Amino acid sequence: MKNQKWIILSVALILIAGTAGALGWLRTHQKLGRPGLKTESIPDSVQVRILLPERVLDFTSTNVVETKDVLDFLPPDTSFAERLYTAPDDFRIQNTIILMGGDRTSIHNADYCLGGQGFTGKEKFVENISIGGSQPYTLSVAKWNIRGVFQQPNGTKAEVHGVYVFWFVADGEETPDNHQRMWWQGRDLLRTGVLQRWAYVSCFSVCAPGQEDVTFERMKNFIAHSVPEYQAPPTGR
Repeated sequence: MKNQKWIILSVALILIAGTAGALGWLRTHQKLGRPGLKTESIPDSVQVRILLPERVLDFTSTNVVETKDVLDFLPPDTSFAERLYTAPDDFRIQNTIILMGGDRTSIHNADYCLGGQGFTGKEKFVENISIGGSQPYTLSVAKWNIRGVFQQPNGTKAEVHGVYVFWFVADGEETPDNHQRMWWQGRDLLRTGVLQRWAYVSCFSVCAPGQEDVTFERMKNFIAHSVPEYQAPPTGR
């Protein structure tokens, strides 16, 4: 029995050492994949410029600069893009993209991100959006109806409702499921030695209680027309 325990311990140590060695080799030899987005290099920077359009349909937009707290929290090779789009009737959509570099911790679970912003209630759905352009395809997105209680400037508290739509995209791949993204990321790294450069794309709009479906229809139309401007279609790999 004593010898059997030593054999089991030895095998476990060998497996641990082998796994550590394999991970070390991957870190040393891995290549960073291309993003599934349209980008431009920034001179003397590890980040890239993500080309979100200035106008979509009848929406105009303003560029939103990330706060120092956000920049300090995420790895330095993380790239950002954020624009606030406003329609003539003042309907607004906040479009944000977070693109990882060589450090995969840039991308977080949406529950974690929204919880940190104070949103607690969530009704979760998966929706399909028909994307046009030169290569039409169907984009699957996560649609969450969210709400949270926030303090107003006058000191009172008010419940805020909204629709949060998001998905993940890399070179030739896209999914609304973070677990699926992580699986594909590990699979591709082991198969090819390429660390896929994933991006987390989100759209958010505030709405009145009970107006979530109407709000999503407007967001859906916005996404259908904006995505071909900055995202490459999947290749089905």
